Amino acid sequence: MADTTRGDDLQEVAQAAARAFDLVPTGPDEPTPRDGIAQRLETDPDTVERDLIKLVLTIVELLRQLMERTALHRVDQGDLREDQEERIGMTLMILQDRMTELCERYDLTMEDLNLDLGPLGSLLPRDSG
Repeated sequence: MADTTRGDDLQEVAQAAARAFDLVPTGPDEPTPRDGIAQRLETDPDTVERDLIKLVLTIVELLRQLMERTALHRVDQGDLREDQEERIGMTLMILQDRMTELCERYDLTMEDLNLDLGPLGSLLPRDSG
């Protein structure tokens, strides 16, 4: 009985993955059901390093923004001592500076890191700086 349940779970995951990949548009020569839903991942060998850096920096920026929001919430709640607030603020500023440096090195903007998730909107808030 347990094997059947596990098999059903795996089948459900496989179907969900197939539905997710159906949202990615086909190549330029193939018709798309809805234009502009999402961008297909470019796998040009000449840009693979930059594309990988873009993906990594996107994840780091998402985590940085989450850490910043958490820190602001903790400050608002009064959960931190003054020295902790100062250390967190300094750490977030240094991380922001490093992100800016890496974006400049790879000729990326913060908007380049903001992935379009189609009907879900953008990954990062548009007003982030």
